[in-house]
Amino acid sequence: MATQTEQQTGSDEQNLGPLQQWTQGVLSDQEKQQRLYRALFYVAAIFFLVTTLFPFYWLLVLALTPNSAILGGDWSLPVIGLEFPHPQGFNVVAFVEVFQQVPFHLYVFNSFVLAVTTTIIVIAVASLAGYVFGRLDFPGRGPLLLGILVVSYFPPAAFLIPLFDAFLGNAVVLPFVGIELFEPPRLVNTPGAMIMPFSALFLPLSIFILMTFYSQIPDGLEDAARVEGTTRLGALVRVIMPLSAPGVATAAVLTFIAVYNEYFFSEIMALENVPQNWSPLVGGILSYQDQYTTDFNLMAAASIVGVLPMLILVIVAQEKIVSGLTAGALKE
Repeated sequence: MATQTEQQTGSDEQNLGPLQQWTQGVLSDQEKQQRLYRALFYVAAIFFLVTTLFPFYWLLVLALTPNSAILGGDWSLPVIGLEFPHPQGFNVVAFVEVFQQVPFHLYVFNSFVLAVTTTIIVIAVASLAGYVFGRLDFPGRGPLLLGILVVSYFPPAAFLIPLFDAFLGNAVVLPFVGIELFEPPRLVNTPGAMIMPFSALFLPLSIFILMTFYSQIPDGLEDAARVEGTTRLGALVRVIMPLSAPGVATAAVLTFIAVYNEYFFSEIMALENVPQNWSPLVGGILSYQDQYTTDFNLMAAASIVGVLPMLILVIVAQEKIVSGLTAGALKE
């Protein structure tokens, strides 16, 4: 009986193709599995690094290459049959001209202020909403969550015309009656015209992130804080938010990066691309392009300068997340 089973198994292996035989051999050997997983990890890591870092390398090549050479097009190095870009010369002066030709530091400052202010507003409101949705049970909770989810799927362009009309300071008229209700203040060319739409657009994602983290905190910790005399708001600030530090940091970093890189609303709400109208970072990068000329090297250098704050923020945020997890684990 055993001999018949072995013969059947041997015949089945002979009927398998080369790829199937190799797969079966790898799956049956643990050492081969580890080598395969290690090889797949290296392939995925190399692919990710190449696709992620190559655009930054391209920006560096453009920034270090004189604009005349870029316009000439003769700045590629043949490597393995491909035209691999490399800098023609070492034009470090472009990083200085970025600030001399236009006040680029003011554009960076505008984006930074808009991002910081929006992040503070979003985290404050999303923390309250996340606490309510994550830790309280009340009638209408499901429809409200569904409404927030539906609003998050609306394209930003759908809100552009009514928001722009309202921020221009035009009077609000009651439909079908023609009665003028009130005249809102003119917010165009001010930070308010950008911060309010940003906060509304990025608030749903932060609410869902914080709701998930807040709902995982044991009720006993909040009850202990409330027994000592603190309110629900005090328990949120003193207990729940510190224990949910990774979630708060994640929502804050995602909001900051999204607002810092935003261009659609800020370009329209700033009627002129000047820093005095709170034009953002992308507006500063595009200011090196006019009707007749385009300084590609300065645009690339400005892009690199604009990325540096994001790089610093990500590094600092990662350290804060790790330190917050360690501190929470050591507290008694």
